[in-house]
Amino acid sequence: MSKYHHIVNVEGAIVKDSRLLMVIRSDKEEHAAGLLSFIGGKVEFDDFADDPVASTLKREILEEVAVEVDHLRYVTSSGFSGDDGETVVNLVYLCDWLAGEPHAVDPDEVASVHWMTTDDVRNHEKTPPWLHNYIQQIEPMINE
Repeated sequence: MSKYHHIVNVEGAIVKDSRLLMVIRSDKEEHAAGLLSFIGGKVEFDDFADDPVASTLKREILEEVAVEVDHLRYVTSSGFSGDDGETVVNLVYLCDWLAGEPHAVDPDEVASVHWMTTDDVRNHEKTPPWLHNYIQQIEPMINE
């Protein structure tokens, strides 16, 4: 067995009219419970999609907030130690809202959904430190 085993997570910063679709994660979530977050999840490679990262991100967004997205643009990546000590590679993409009225599909995953400016995100009491870094990198891309 290889010593290189990682979980790949993908997150989507969804933009519409210069606002980002943000969620407050459910208190029942294992990672970042109750915090402000983008939408995403672990990349699933078992479906052998042509682009497992993009297909996972689009599926997770649809499942969690009932929104369709398009025009995915890579923003950044980071690594961290997961809740069980596993290594997680996190990929962040900026996505354009395409269709759907956002709402929390499963309250066990998403407590609430909000359209926010980057300043709203920066100043929100539930914004974790890593999200500040992502917002700084996303902001110049929003109006490109």
